[in-house]
Amino acid sequence: MTVRVRIAPSPTGNLHIGTARTAVFNWLYARHHGGTFILRIEDTDTERSRDEYTQNIFAGLQWLGLSWDEGPFYQSKRLDLYKQGVKTLLDKGLAYYCYTSEAELEEMRERQKARGEAPRYDNRHRNLTPEQQAAFRAEGRRPVIRFKIEDDREIVWNDLVRGQMSWRGSDLGGDMVIARAAENDIGQALYNFAVVIDDLDMKITHVIRGEDHIANTAKQILLYEAFGAQVPQFAHTPLILNIEGKKLSKRDGVTSIFDFKDMGFVPEAMVNYMTLLGWSPPDSTQEIFDLATAAQQFSFERVNKAGAKFDWAKLDWLNSQYLHKMPVDKLTDLLIPYWQKAGYEFDATRDRAWLEEITSLIGPSLTRLPDAVEISKLFFTKTLQYSEEATTQLQQEGASTVLQGILAGLDNTADLSAVTTQEIIKQVIKEQNVKKGLVMRSLRAALTGDMHGPDLIQSWLILHQLGLDKPRLQQAST
Repeated sequence: MTVRVRIAPSPTGNLHIGTARTAVFNWLYARHHGGTFILRIEDTDTERSRDEYTQNIFAGLQWLGLSWDEGPFYQSKRLDLYKQGVKTLLDKGLAYYCYTSEAELEEMRERQKARGEAPRYDNRHRNLTPEQQAAFRAEGRRPVIRFKIEDDREIVWNDLVRGQMSWRGSDLGGDMVIARAAENDIGQALYNFAVVIDDLDMKITHVIRGEDHIANTAKQILLYEAFGAQVPQFAHTPLILNIEGKKLSKRDGVTSIFDFKDMGFVPEAMVNYMTLLGWSPPDSTQEIFDLATAAQQFSFERVNKAGAKFDWAKLDWLNSQYLHKMPVDKLTDLLIPYWQKAGYEFDATRDRAWLEEITSLIGPSLTRLPDAVEISKLFFTKTLQYSEEATTQLQQEGASTVLQGILAGLDNTADLSAVTTQEIIKQVIKEQNVKKGLVMRSLRAALTGDMHGPDLIQSWLILHQLGLDKPRLQQAST
């Protein structure tokens, strides 16, 4: 059997991390088994679906490196297929036209609520005669089409994550609406029905999705059986939870995948982290791996049943590991837009060499890409703002004299290098008979405006290239 899986987002919003994590698990399972990963856009909600959301889904999957093998397929272009499926069930006597009005449904729900019962349809129109149907149509009632669900039926399946699952037909809310009716025709198919028709047509072998779809699975299994089709295997993955153990939502500061991109996370870190949201590799100490490596090891035996808590600290750590190991040229490409947005002045082509020097210097200090703006400010700003610590340091006894000595050493040095900077520092220490700590702290305060930051000597060399070291030393020594 060739594994065929699908990710089927609805374009009613941007690609959310929950959908993206589902896509990751589908992709990993397909690649592990040499199978097919299919992209389907469930866009039958014409009022809420937007092309901008569809494009966001495409771009988000591509950014994460989740290439699809077939598709994208659009449900809105498959309506005739759904109509034929509904007609098949009507012809088999497994579905029927229901003319119950909204007012009658509301009255039914209120009575059930008063009795402490769960809301459900009471199947009142399941056996209407042709004459009764004609009478309802004459009243101007617009029907829906319902699929028959027997209350005493037990639906059982072996979930790849959760083991044996069992639902009773009586817990599914009565006969299920599978489509609306149009004038003299079958109208729009509803979610549970369209999904089954699509999965049958696309020969989906494994349905991998969040646990919030479990109730839908029981209904969909009945539909598969009604068509005499083989039921795919199901795997219901744990939900992503916030720190309080509730389902992750926009209130937690998380919306689309591109929000994470804007926050400065790189795709390699995102897919690495999402893979760990509910799955653990055979080697529990292994935390950093690419998609290809994860695909080799992926199985549902190591997917947890419990919800996966979203951990910002863990994501930050993973992101930092990828940034620290990233080639300088690639990291520079990623940082340039942040520097430009900050208003820093440079020519990305002409100044490429020293931009890469800055990247090499600050790369090991980055957690997220925007961190580079503050860390590298000293290289793009002519006028420094001194921190309180730096100001205190520059007011120390001997600090001004030390800086004047460094300036003198600079004037006597033809070519500043890592070696000659050390010679200047040693000369000042010897001539002024001061401790090295005073020299280094005063030099950092003068050149960077702070007492913390990237390597001091490398920073000095870059500032020297930019012609910023002498003016800063002069300013700080007066």
